[in-house]
Amino acid sequence: MEDLICWLRLMAVPGLDANALLQISPACSVAELCQASTTQLQQLGFSAAHALHLTQSQRKAEQALHWLQSEAGRWFIPFPDPRYPPLLREIKHPPVGLFGCGDPAVLQKPQIAMVGSRRPTPTGRQIALEFAAELAALGFVITSGMANGIDGAAHQGALRAKGETIAVMGHGLCHLYPPQHQALQQQIIAQGAVVSEFLPQQHPKAEFFPIRNRIVVGLSLGTVVVEAAEKSGSLISAHYAAEYSRDVFAIPGSIRNPQAAGCHQLILQGAKLTRSVADILEELAPLLAADLFSHPVEKNSCLPLLSDEGLLANVGDEATAIDLIADRAAMPVADVTIALQQLELTGAVAAVPGGYIRVRRA
Repeated sequence: MEDLICWLRLMAVPGLDANALLQISPACSVAELCQASTTQLQQLGFSAAHALHLTQSQRKAEQALHWLQSEAGRWFIPFPDPRYPPLLREIKHPPVGLFGCGDPAVLQKPQIAMVGSRRPTPTGRQIALEFAAELAALGFVITSGMANGIDGAAHQGALRAKGETIAVMGHGLCHLYPPQHQALQQQIIAQGAVVSEFLPQQHPKAEFFPIRNRIVVGLSLGTVVVEAAEKSGSLISAHYAAEYSRDVFAIPGSIRNPQAAGCHQLILQGAKLTRSVADILEELAPLLAADLFSHPVEKNSCLPLLSDEGLLANVGDEATAIDLIADRAAMPVADVTIALQQLELTGAVAAVPGGYIRVRRA
């Protein structure tokens, strides 16, 4: 309990990240840090402001502890904890710890970040829903910021596919923002997790949201940008991804749509032009453990396995439309679309104008 209080006190120090703490902590334990005076802390390497915040943090830590203990399903993961997400350790300024509600195990699973406009077009919203659903059905956790627009649609797409999703908040978990996402937040907690680096009692502030974007991106193998204006906050996430050597996938749009200008800018800067989930899988497949795709439908048994010859038998040597394949196989079009993308990765089928063709091997 003493160590927990000490970690919570460290979480109360604004701007302190895990890498900065690691440079200091070899000299003494977290308990010793919390017992030190401001002068001693500065001698160890703390700034004057950080030292002052730490010596005055007891009350805030006790409030955070009360929040953790007041309801089941709440947790805190400090940086040394083995449950701390490994990819997040690699970023430039990893958080000292994470508060969360829901299942902490989802933090260890392969994640795709999805970000975009808070005011998307109907087409952009639908694309976010569909991409998130397909990726979730393949076993990826969809990670976003639960903001209005593309963020919310990404979470909803994952939930509809009975997949898992993580919302990273720009405030403490005592609060809800935006307020209209109350029901969505409860669904996310039931099928994933809501997390934050901020003390539970911290109110939302505009400057916190760009900061939390580094965590959305840091948790993920790659970031998909769906509709972003030329000066969109989503471009901050894309720049974090590039800084962390993570893939950036930009979905193009009409040149007359100002909400697509940011995505076009990213493509010019080297992001992958992304037309389908297959474009994402093509880049990420080498990074993933082989078993992610060896059992892609463990949780969604309605989807066919890669080796399902029954579906493959309905793909002809000439271009066969997806709806015709679905009709022949007596399966929903959405399920067939995902299965065909999986089969395309194995080389069993190929996408061509008008649908798919069977690839015959010698």
